[in-house]
Amino acid sequence: MSKLSEFINSKRRQVETEDTTALVKSPVARFFGLTALTLIILGTLFPLYWMLRTAFSTNKSMFSDATSLAPVDFTLGAIKRVLGLASTQEAIAEGGSGGQISFLHYMGNSLIVCTLIVVFQIGFGAMAAYAFAILQWRGRDTVFAIFLVSLMVPGIFTLLPNFLLVKELGLLNTYLGIALPAMFMAPFSVFFLRQFFLGINRSLIEAATIDGANHFRIFRVVAAPLVLPQILTLAILQFILYWNDYLWPFLVGQSEESKMLTVGLGIFRSQTPQGNPDWAGLMAGALIAAIPIIIIFLIFGRRIVGSIQSSGVK
Repeated sequence: MSKLSEFINSKRRQVETEDTTALVKSPVARFFGLTALTLIILGTLFPLYWMLRTAFSTNKSMFSDATSLAPVDFTLGAIKRVLGLASTQEAIAEGGSGGQISFLHYMGNSLIVCTLIVVFQIGFGAMAAYAFAILQWRGRDTVFAIFLVSLMVPGIFTLLPNFLLVKELGLLNTYLGIALPAMFMAPFSVFFLRQFFLGINRSLIEAATIDGANHFRIFRVVAAPLVLPQILTLAILQFILYWNDYLWPFLVGQSEESKMLTVGLGIFRSQTPQGNPDWAGLMAGALIAAIPIIIIFLIFGRRIVGSIQSSGVK
């Protein structure tokens, strides 16, 4: 009876596969599929294009031809204002606010803080995930379940306790103060990586143990390289997340030396001595701020795709 059921199921899967293949080969299906994909791509890229259009326009002329798809009175003035290469008179002449922003300094601060967070969070998160997935110890699953409860706690609830802790430690207006809460508390990172550590072939771990390797060496030489694509994917996602973070850096990094890029752009937007925000300058700043993220995707894009398709050792 079981063999008959297996035969029926295999035939059913074969028919479903053939139907799917026929549907993919259908010209009508391909046309509608490509049309839908094109519309999705255009809808995704249009905001980026509009950012480019605004960044290379002048504020004075931008609203006079608001429906134009091309930059209005093409200029590099907004880029120069953001990078501090334009004088106040030149900025005001193009409709800028005349405000100043230490853009490169703020970008450097963001790079330092995000690198600190990613290195420590991914490092400690990977080791914790290895312990929850590979090591056998009493109460492991119970501790992991309790640990996952923190995923259900909204971040706004821990904002004030973290702020008071950083203040008592004397770390306000420092890189470490901004990065500290995210460097060690990363339940999502642990949960994400644990799923891939569980897919590692246990015979590899057992072979390394028989050869006399301790667990730290097994983690470093055997386990971590096997899930390296997933680790890199998580690192990129976390880097982007904290690169775009605003509220916590705004609370902790108030000094000019510790301001992050998102906070600096917010201040730049609020500088409106001409009555209106410098939208061209703001879009130019946001465009330049996206360059590190674009570079990361260009370098590690293939690894991200590979990690999505992979779920451990096959």
